[in-house]
Amino acid sequence: MDITRNSSPFLVLFLLPLLLFNPRQISAQVDSLRMDTMRQQITSGHYPKIHSVLVQQSGALKYEAYFDGYTVDSLHDTRSAFKSITSLLAGIALDKGYLESLDVPLLQFFPDFNPKDARKEQISLRHLLEMRGGFKVEEFYGIGPYLEDEMWETDNWVKYALEVPMKEKPGLNFSYNSCEPMLVGAALSLATGKSIMDFSKEHLFEPLGIIDYRWTISPEGYGMTAGSFFMKPRDMVKLGELVLQEGTWQGQSIISAPWISTSTRCQTPIDFSFVRYSRMDDAAVQSARYGYYWYKERLRYQGIDTVVLFASGNGGQYIMILPDWDMVVVFTGGNYGNWRGKLPFEILLKYILPSFEKPGKN
Repeated sequence: MDITRNSSPFLVLFLLPLLLFNPRQISAQVDSLRMDTMRQQITSGHYPKIHSVLVQQSGALKYEAYFDGYTVDSLHDTRSAFKSITSLLAGIALDKGYLESLDVPLLQFFPDFNPKDARKEQISLRHLLEMRGGFKVEEFYGIGPYLEDEMWETDNWVKYALEVPMKEKPGLNFSYNSCEPMLVGAALSLATGKSIMDFSKEHLFEPLGIIDYRWTISPEGYGMTAGSFFMKPRDMVKLGELVLQEGTWQGQSIISAPWISTSTRCQTPIDFSFVRYSRMDDAAVQSARYGYYWYKERLRYQGIDTVVLFASGNGGQYIMILPDWDMVVVFTGGNYGNWRGKLPFEILLKYILPSFEKPGKN
């Protein structure tokens, strides 16, 4: 219906902002009033710098909204959420036989590198995927040293990452950083004989219909596999759906189900709760756990008791997968370097999950 016909100018001016916003709500079973309240809380600044919210359930996009000038076609920096995509690429390389196993030594891919510390000879790809390489680097707890910015200032990011001093034997402790995923990406390129850009395009992005994105590329030509990859939120939903469906996309196996199961098992407690740091009230919290560049956390709030598997990036970039709800939720945002980047967990618990029914619920 064209409201501009046979309507007063005042009515058009009143309705036009609503039409321009037009959040996508397909299902009549969605609690639209609660979701409208969520939108108002975002636009009023109660939840600042949220750039997009997308909810897909049972394979259908049920809700989609953009804020602060972002649109459906905007490429958004996924930051460290891309580490989880690097995990998917590692699984594909293993599935296709480019990698013998995850326990091959890292230095097998860099035969010309002469380590000054013999402990580096013990580092495996599995250690790197678990953030247990043993390097003296840490970007999660504020302990440091934080080395990503320093790495970016060099003319060879992979060489810099290889030369980071050791702190302890590989496999001992979780220590979140961006150097290790950079090394995984370089190892995948060397193992496959293709740039990570070409490998991901052929085996992951094109099969999912993801065609519009932008890599950050290091000075020596390696794709940045620790973050700073720009893509559309709708394509982030596709990646979440791929994991939710255990590696299958529209009937085609992209990644083996065993890899999805293993990489997302998330057995390492990391002494950090995303719900706690969202500062929401009345939620029971416990430590998130870490897998191969994926997080998992139990959510408990006012009758909700479920588990969320997620990719996380600085500023509020999330691909959230909720198997109990047959749901993928994507957030992008601009709350860089502060606790407000965790606000999507409050939004999820207070507005999104209560607005939807679990599949099969009568």
